[in-house]
Amino acid sequence: MNDPLTMTAQAGADKEEPPSWLKRLWAKTQEKLHGNAEVMALHEAVDEILEESQASDGSPTVERVFLDNILSFRDKEVGDCMVPRAQIVAIEVDSDLKDLVDLMVEHTHSRIPAYRETLDETVGMVHMKDVLACLASGKTCRIRDLLRPLVFAAPSMPASKLLLQMMQSRKHMAMVIDEFGGIDGLVTIEDLVEEIVGEIEDEHDDPEVPEIMARPDGTLLVEASIDIEDFEDRVGSLLTQEERETIDTLAGYIFHLAGHIPAIGETIEGGRGLLFDILETDQNRIKRVRVRGTKKVEV
Repeated sequence: MNDPLTMTAQAGADKEEPPSWLKRLWAKTQEKLHGNAEVMALHEAVDEILEESQASDGSPTVERVFLDNILSFRDKEVGDCMVPRAQIVAIEVDSDLKDLVDLMVEHTHSRIPAYRETLDETVGMVHMKDVLACLASGKTCRIRDLLRPLVFAAPSMPASKLLLQMMQSRKHMAMVIDEFGGIDGLVTIEDLVEEIVGEIEDEHDDPEVPEIMARPDGTLLVEASIDIEDFEDRVGSLLTQEERETIDTLAGYIFHLAGHIPAIGETIEGGRGLLFDILETDQNRIKRVRVRGTKKVEV
């Protein structure tokens, strides 16, 4: 019996040769399932994917994108998918329930980790459904009474293994710990699924704001988390080779210049005659700055 993959590849000179990764996938599947009743159905499915791997305009189809993402997902580690420690929204376990509600409303998170004294002593997470049930009952609840267990994972753990573990344990949040037992980051089951299906946005997500926004007066509004090299592409080189080894973001550069955590309204002087006005911060993190001293060039 002719192999459907070979037939598809040879069916017409105008058809494109199947990509090598799909050939390898097919060969591996044949090797594992040869002689099985499911082989014919699988032959037909892969045959259809080969024929429809590109849309009429030449762009990859959704199915092709998913296959690419699935194959690359097996090489990803938890550290590649996590939210870094500086961006974790968490609450002290002995805080008032109202503070927790305010935090959930402000950041539109349904799950928030709780810690004792420092984030390195994370003791669990609180789900919005439990908070609402407590408020609806009229009872006086403490955050510690609403705690649910978390998953803990190393940043080097395969992301696919963590996804399977979270699905099996029905836990949607994991804290990523470093070699010393400290909290390195946070990852949700949504973060892992998005590695396969792409960004998932809901009605509460704000529209994406450009990292650099040029204003008519020649100033720039900049997200401080922007990669320092991307910022330098806009304004010119700022770092020495030594500084480049330790500074990754614009926020890190401003911290380096100031020597302390700048407050809102503070102005930090940088290289190339630039001035950084601190517009927005979150706890100990710079979020948004205005940059003065640049040329009036549209981004």
